[in-house]
Amino acid sequence: MEYTLPPQTRIGHVHLKVSNLQKSLDFYVGLLGFEVTTMYGDQAAFISAGGYHHHIGLNTWHSKGQPPAPENYPGLYHTAILYPTRKDLATIFKRLDDAKYPFTGFADHGVSEALYLNDPDGNGVELYWDRPKEQWPHNEDGSLNMYTRRLDLSSLLSELD
Repeated sequence: MEYTLPPQTRIGHVHLKVSNLQKSLDFYVGLLGFEVTTMYGDQAAFISAGGYHHHIGLNTWHSKGQPPAPENYPGLYHTAILYPTRKDLATIFKRLDDAKYPFTGFADHGVSEALYLNDPDGNGVELYWDRPKEQWPHNEDGSLNMYTRRLDLSSLLSELD
């Protein structure tokens, strides 16, 4: 029998193996602005936004001091972090740009706008906001029309004016 998840289902958190906990905390907490909710010595940390118990777990249990996983191997492609508004996405873009943190890409997907970068271990990170559902593009047959186009960064930054 076919089963469909309840529509309220969400992905609660992602847990990443990292090589250096402090470097990961510097990125996720120091740069992106997550808050530490729990530390397990120098081996693991749970971090969140808004007081949730944790959105991201970071640990060195099996990965301390190890190099990033090879790009062409199976594994995590990226973790996507959803910002509530376009202005919030503009704010983090400016923060990262001011810090000269390298981006790997920028995209307008029709349903969302996204910034792409890697964390210190080479894990992909997507920072994005969703357009209101009523603005999502659709094909003539009514199906969703997601695409990848150039993100207009100057338009994004105009949210800060």
